Order: sequence, then structure tokens, then C-alpha cells
Amino acid sequence: MKILLTSLAAMVAETTTFPIDMTKTRLQLHGESFSSARPASAVSVATEIVRREGPLGLYKGLSPAVIRHLFYTPIRIVGYEHLRNIFVPSDRSASLSNKAIVGGVSGVIAQVIASPADLIKVRMQADGRMVSQGLQPRYSGPFDALNKILRTEGFGGLWKGVFPNIQRAFLVNMGELACYDHAKHFIIQNQLANDNIYAHTVASVMSGLAATTLSCPADVIKTRMMNQIVGEKGNAKYRNSYDCLVKTIKVEGLRALWKGFFPTWTRLGPWQFVFWVSYEKFRLIAGLSSF
Repeated sequence: MKILLTSLAAMVAETTTFPIDMTKTRLQLHGESFSSARPASAVSVATEIVRREGPLGLYKGLSPAVIRHLFYTPIRIVGYEHLRNIFVPSDRSASLSNKAIVGGVSGVIAQVIASPADLIKVRMQADGRMVSQGLQPRYSGPFDALNKILRTEGFGGLWKGVFPNIQRAFLVNMGELACYDHAKHFIIQNQLANDNIYAHTVASVMSGLAATTLSCPADVIKTRMMNQIVGEKGNAKYRNSYDCLVKTIKVEGLRALWKGFFPTWTRLGPWQFVFWVSYEKFRLIAGLSSF
């Protein structure tokens, strides 16, 4: 039941906030390996997408994103709750560090399983930028992307960028799940609010800020690693995550690691608000206790 409710809430949240995710991905890819590229803002990138591709361009790659969350979110949310109850019998007295470790581990497990769908989502989002530049898109849809990746890069190609993905997943869930859990119980225990939409809203905003600050550098590296395609001779722009990190800082500076910070935070905040409010409501309707 929890898996079903989590999947439903994740679908609602992902569909609602996907345009922000699209803007974030395009912004992170902007200026890649070109130090002379003009600086861009989230607003200018979003405006350019709508102007060149129309409003539906903001939803390019939505289907693999939703498919990803059907695996990723239930595993990490239900997994976190299960691990928390095993290792921390009394969650109300658990320390933030304990919850952070449990959150990170559950995120890693979920990301390994959902990484292929994440790869397809990033590739399709980047394809929209190629179309806007007058280039031929690499893929006509998610299934075409899956077939071409398998044919040209092999089965292992579906897990390209899995290591920066894992790093990001650990940091995101360490900040997101632990912070939401801890903040919500702190608010309720100190009688700042009851277990209602007010407590859920404040906790989700705080967890979104913590998750964004911790994960943004790993997210930039992950996006660039997953977007690159290995040539016929086996050559690639980045050899590994560390090589991508070094080249990004060398070409664009240290601040490039936080490219897309604002759209990432503005997405995580609303995403978590929609998700947690929906999920907590669904649990209440189903007769389950609060998260």
C-alpha cells in the first residue's frame, strides 16, 4: 500500500514541477566546455525553451521521468522508513546524523535501480537543446532512446553516470529525508504546529534547501556524464566523474558546480511540498500513520 501511495504522490509532484527540472538541466549544460559562453539565468533559459520549442518543450522527457519515479521514489521513501524502524526503534529520539545515514543509504539503493530511466530523461531533455540549435535530435522518444543506447553503448550504457548519480542520491536523500523527518517532528514536538499542512510545508522547504546545497555539485557532474555519448573510437569528453569535475572547474570556474542552484531549489521545494502533502494525505485516507 505504501509503495502505491508513494508512486501516486511522486507522479503528481513530478508532473507539476517538471518544467523547472527541464530548465535546471539545460542551465547545467549551458556553456559546457566553452569558457566564452555568455552567462545565462534560469528565466532566460526557460524563455528560450518556450520561444524555440513551444510550451510543450518544457515537458520534453516527462515520460521517462515519471517512469523513473515509479521505481526511485517508492524504494527510497519506503526503504528509509523501513531502515529507520530497524536501526532506530524510537524515531522521535533518533539523532539527525542517524537519520542522515539511513536516508543516504536508501537513496543509493533506489538510484542504482532507477538509473537507466534517469539516463534516458537527461538525454531527452538535452535533445531539446539540439533541436533549438537546428540540429537533428538523437531520439524520437523514450523507447527509441532505450533501443539506441542498448545498440550503441551496450547494456552497461544504461548505467552511464551511475557513480555520480549514486553520490548525488546519497547527498540528496541525506538532506531531504533526514531533514524533512527531523524538521517535522521538531515542529510538532515543540507545538509550533500540529501534524498538518503547515508542518509539512515548513519541513519540505527546509529539506529542499539542505538537499540542494549538498547535492548541486554532484548533480552538475551527473548531468554532464550522462549526457555525453561515446564516439565510434571509444573516445568521450570525460573519462570519469573526477575528470568531469576537474574540466568543469578549469573551464568554467568553481561556481559552475552550483549551476542551476536556484531552479534546483525552486523545483525541490515545490516538488517536496506537493509530494509530502499528497503522500501524507494519501496515508491518512488509507488509514496509515503519519510518515
